[in-house]
Amino acid sequence: MHTIIDKTILFVKEQLKNAEGGHDWFHIERVYRNSILIAKNEQCNLEIVKLGALLHDIADSKFHNGDETIGPKIAHEFLKKENVSEEIISHVIKIIENISFKGGNFEKKFSSKELDIVQDADRLDALGAIGIARTFNYGGFKNRSIYNPNIAPKFNMSKEEYKNSEAPTINHFYEKLLLLKDKMNTESGKKIAEERHLYMENFLSQFYAEWEGEK
Repeated sequence: MHTIIDKTILFVKEQLKNAEGGHDWFHIERVYRNSILIAKNEQCNLEIVKLGALLHDIADSKFHNGDETIGPKIAHEFLKKENVSEEIISHVIKIIENISFKGGNFEKKFSSKELDIVQDADRLDALGAIGIARTFNYGGFKNRSIYNPNIAPKFNMSKEEYKNSEAPTINHFYEKLLLLKDKMNTESGKKIAEERHLYMENFLSQFYAEWEGEK
């Protein structure tokens, strides 16, 4: 007999079978694994953590004309159909609604240890080697230039500016990725983020050296 976690995995795999490579099932799977890893050192409801991780990107707004209501709606309908309690559904929906970076100036309207864990797990997947690969994959998906020395990164963007940005992919490192290390919630997340952050800094140093013909 399938558990609710088993059913959710099957549901998410089907929903994301044609998703962009950085936001596909494998992204969800990595976030799911990272969430379980972080949760080992935290007092939390593991079922809510698992469901939040599995459903956090069920309909990412960037692929739905910026509509942030679709993901929570799909998740709610699925969990309701599976007879999950309203208390758990409500918590999972709040995780989905509050997990995103949104330019870094988004104030969370909800707090819980489970959200902290899933948010850290999601942010870890935007760091390190995987983070670099995902960033360039999405940049290619949106047909953005890799780098333009004449276009400087923009800081302190509003949520709308961040969502509508068409800046070169390298700028995304400064506008989001390199900021994540200091926004981690859990001690486990902070420790892993430090190592991945350093990897990205080394990558950028190599990138600029190659760009300028120094290496």
